Amino acid sequence: MNMFYLGGYDSMYFLVLIAFAFSLYAQAKVSGTFNKYSKVRNHRGYTGAQVAQQMLQNAGIYDVRVERVAGNLTDHYDPGSKTLRLSQSVYDSTSIAALGVAAHETGHAIQHDVGYAPLALRSMFVPLSGIGSKLSMPLILVGLIFGGSTGQLLLMAGIVLFSLAVAFTVITLPVEFNASTRAIRLLVDDGFLDTEEVRGAKKVLKAAAMTYVAAAFAAIAQLLRLVAIAGRRRN
Repeated sequence: MNMFYLGGYDSMYFLVLIAFAFSLYAQAKVSGTFNKYSKVRNHRGYTGAQVAQQMLQNAGIYDVRVERVAGNLTDHYDPGSKTLRLSQSVYDSTSIAALGVAAHETGHAIQHDVGYAPLALRSMFVPLSGIGSKLSMPLILVGLIFGGSTGQLLLMAGIVLFSLAVAFTVITLPVEFNASTRAIRLLVDDGFLDTEEVRGAKKVLKAAAMTYVAAAFAAIAQLLRLVAIAGRRRN
């Protein structure tokens, strides 16, 4: 008997549901934490953009642009164009939450500048993950519909492609954790936040990190379920 198929039901389905619930909790947690500390102004009056620009200069990085981008929590660093984009709720904000997010994204720019290996690996996986995300599910669905040896081959091909997207979510974890560690250290060492304010920034970045853990957990759970389905069909 397949270990993932007991008593006539797909036990892996419950793992997927748990992962989904965890993802919802993580999203709610990051939104709630960010909203809480977005109302707390840092006592030195720095904006997110000022912090990012000063941190880059302190690190000897002068070829990275800091730009405003539309949306909420759409902050990111683009290594291709060497552009650090901060959302409207971060760029001009003086809140502790804004400084934490700005410092985190600056951490990614510093990773890029020093050649941080996991970031380079993640960048390499971006196109592979995109291909896997777009093609995996159509192949899996067609494989399930067709059945037989052809269907099984298509199903396995889809699973292999999906595993590329899963790998991307796992590789992302050390990149995000390291960026947050750098962010907190820079906020303290460069004197942007005091001890009490740093505690708030840590909570914001910890909540944000949870969303990446939840995404990786959900992707792995779905991959395991697909592998279990393929195993049952083969048997």
